[in-house]
Amino acid sequence: MAVVERRGTSPAAAPRPALKRSLGLWMATALVVGNMVGSGVFLLPAAMAGTAGPVSIVAMGLTGVGAMLLALVFANLGRAYPRTGGPYVYARKAFGDFVGFETAWGYWIAAWAGNAAIAIAFVGYAAVFWGDLGSNNLLAAVAAVTLIWLLTAVNVLGARESGWVQLVTTVLKFVPLAAIGLVGLFFVEGGNFTPFAPESGSYDWHLGAAAALAVWAFIGLESATVPAEEVKDAERTIPRATVLGTLATTVIYVVALIAIMGVLAREELAASTSPFADAAGVMWGGSWTKPVALVALIATLGCLNGWILLQGRIPLGAARDGLFPKQFARVHGRRGTPVFGLVVSSVLVTGLVFMNYNASLVEQFQQILLLATLTTLIPYAFAAAAQVQLFIRDRARFSGRRLAFDSTVALLAFAFATWAIWGAGEEIIAKGVMLLLAGIPVYLWLQWRRSKEPGVRMPDTVEELEALADGR
Repeated sequence: MAVVERRGTSPAAAPRPALKRSLGLWMATALVVGNMVGSGVFLLPAAMAGTAGPVSIVAMGLTGVGAMLLALVFANLGRAYPRTGGPYVYARKAFGDFVGFETAWGYWIAAWAGNAAIAIAFVGYAAVFWGDLGSNNLLAAVAAVTLIWLLTAVNVLGARESGWVQLVTTVLKFVPLAAIGLVGLFFVEGGNFTPFAPESGSYDWHLGAAAALAVWAFIGLESATVPAEEVKDAERTIPRATVLGTLATTVIYVVALIAIMGVLAREELAASTSPFADAAGVMWGGSWTKPVALVALIATLGCLNGWILLQGRIPLGAARDGLFPKQFARVHGRRGTPVFGLVVSSVLVTGLVFMNYNASLVEQFQQILLLATLTTLIPYAFAAAAQVQLFIRDRARFSGRRLAFDSTVALLAFAFATWAIWGAGEEIIAKGVMLLLAGIPVYLWLQWRRSKEPGVRMPDTVEELEALADGR
């Protein structure tokens, strides 16, 4: 078999600066939880109540089961292939360069575009304390961009510094949410759960509509796999952090949803702009708008910090394989961080914020979040399918695993991800496909650049193509 030479993999290649293994189990778990529990969860009970009523509790539970299936998939893959890039690594390993590139392209855009929406959400909650942020769009945009660059600077300093921010903010937001959920169970009124589903429309339709809203609350469950080379004892820590973080988040979501829907009547909850604050007011009296807004600020801060960390790692993994511009593969020698990828991504976030500070800001950023969700769900589907493919082709990596059980889990996870993609709606799916197609010219340009480099040529045979996909 002919040997395919690749940039950066020849014996003469200079050693690249190493990423620092700074993230332990608790920091990695905080990254998973923090990237899922963001600002939007504070409005989720109201949105679900308006759409489907108490049947939303069943939808949240079922979505949590689907999320756990995906978590088990990422736990297996993260154990077998602890490389920076997470979903990109698995897609490329199983299906080759093109699918790998499309995964990295879509996921990277989802990360930095979603960060623009998260930053704006932070400013929205900050307006509770500084009213001008709610009326002055330019001031709001400047505040959002300032926060983006502050957290970018933290991430440039190192994964450990970012990990500490993530751990502290996760604890500060998780404890109050758990408290409201657990205490709220003692204030539940049984009558608030009837009728269990709205009379208009079928039970299945309401269940599906509520589940479609719930899906995005679990986006980020794969977070520990993306900075794999910065995780201590990655083969053990990544699976534990992924499963533990997803399980903890599922439990708190379900408990909080039961409590809030039991405390507030459906009509009141559906019309609420701050359901957690309203529920706290019923339980303890008084106004809880500012305390809950403070918790939401902390939640948003942690979520944005975690996703900024990821926005530099996905292109890093792809650039090492020649599937992103080589500048993204640069790692700061002393800090051990992908400074170029972090800065470029935050420049794009900044541009997106300033291009959208207008009266229809909320609507536009909701569209961005839906697109970001879709372009993250597609890598989830690829990852689930990749596990089955890699079981067949690279079984030694999964020695000791129950292949029949894990394959069944992967197929169920694939079905869940596919169903969730369908639930995004035709318009969002069409926009997402166009976004992925927009990456093809970039891929072709990178392939042309690689073909012009000394010692690099494109594969001529199926055997060489397989060797290229396997990284041999």
